[in-house]
This record gives sequence, C-alpha cells and structure tokens, in this order.
Amino acid sequence: MHINRGLVHIIALAANENIEVNDKDIRAYLLEVRPELEDNEVELEMRIRLDENKRKARIYKLERDLAKTWVDGPGSIAGFIIAVIAVCILGAILASYVGKSLWKMAENFIMNTPLLRRVYPYVKQITDFLFTQEEQKKLFSRVVAVEYPREGIWSVGFVTGSGLNNVVTAVKKEFVTVIIPTSPTPFTGFVITVPKKQTIDLDMTIEEALRFIVSGGVITPEKERVKAALSQSGL
Repeated sequence: MHINRGLVHIIALAANENIEVNDKDIRAYLLEVRPELEDNEVELEMRIRLDENKRKARIYKLERDLAKTWVDGPGSIAGFIIAVIAVCILGAILASYVGKSLWKMAENFIMNTPLLRRVYPYVKQITDFLFTQEEQKKLFSRVVAVEYPREGIWSVGFVTGSGLNNVVTAVKKEFVTVIIPTSPTPFTGFVITVPKKQTIDLDMTIEEALRFIVSGGVITPEKERVKAALSQSGL
C-alpha cells in the first residue's frame, strides 16, 4: 500500500503540469490540509490566489484521481510486483562481490555501535537459522514429537542436545533437550528436557517441520498426508 502511494505521488509530481484546476479545486485542497481556514474566508481567498497553492492543488487532484486505480483499484497489485522485483534486485546485489563488501562494511558499522552490537549477533543467529539449512543442521539434529504441555497433547520439536548433565546423573536416564517453537512465528519457544524414550522421531526434515509450524499445521509434509489418508481408508 505504501509503495503504491509513493508511486502515485511520484507520478503526480512529474505530470501535474498538464492538470487543470479552478478556484473550487484549490479551495478543496486548502480545506483538506488546513481545515481551520474554513472559519477565515479572507485568508482562504488570499491563499487561493497563490501560485504555489495552485501547483499543490494540481498534485493533490492528480494523486486523488490516480489513487482510485493504483491504490484502491486493480492497479494496487503493482506495489506487490515492485516489492518482489526490488527484493530480487537487492538479493542479486548482495550476492555479488560488491554487495558482500557493502554488507561487510555495514556489519562492521553495526558491531562498532554500542547498542546495536549487543543485539545484532542474536538477530543474525536467528535469521541464519531460519534461512540457512546448514545452520539448521548445526543447531538441530532431528525432529521429534513430544507430549507437551501436558500428557496427551503432542507438539513438534527439535532436538538440540543430550540433556543437562546434572539431570542425567541424578535420574540415571537418557535425556534429550528439545526446543518447542511457537506458531506461527518460530522465533520464540520453550526449551524442555525429557527422557529420550518419551519422544517419537518424525519422518520429516527440519525445513518441512518449520513450514508445518509457521503455517499453523496447514502445510503438512507429503509423507504425513499419505499416512493420514491410508489410516482413514483403513489400509
């Protein structure tokens, strides 16, 4: 929406010279931006005569006409298309040598800024985890189902370790540490330590599990859909 409004504003700035306005149009513009002038007819009439307000009224009128198509009408999809193209171009630039150099300079600047350098490493770790499969493989070993938050309710989680040493020593059981991400944003979650026997290994990749969580369970791995269909058919 903001992209469309920006596009409309740029077009209005460039093409307003061809728009004709009369005193009524200028009055409508002034009352829109300065409603207090409605009680001051003398000043309102003076401002109507100013060339600058006439130019602004042309821009205002053209923006209003263009918005009917490009903001509220079928042209609103242009903003989405522009955003996709911009992301692709930005990705191509960052993937190039020049882009990598610029990104490295930006990271150095962030790491030298007192407040940002405390936050940035953690944000980077999260984004690397979400968008880089190699980082996911380093952090998580497998996908499991575990009864959480209570018995009888099964949640999807990622195994991140072999449990806390003191707990393993005291209870004398094999434990695993599992992170249970929240849906639909897996940036946060709960870390639990449970006996390994109380977990069920799931036949899905880390990427498939993330899609399942982010979509609120709508996007189910193909293998799981097949199993569900077979179960319902009694096979």
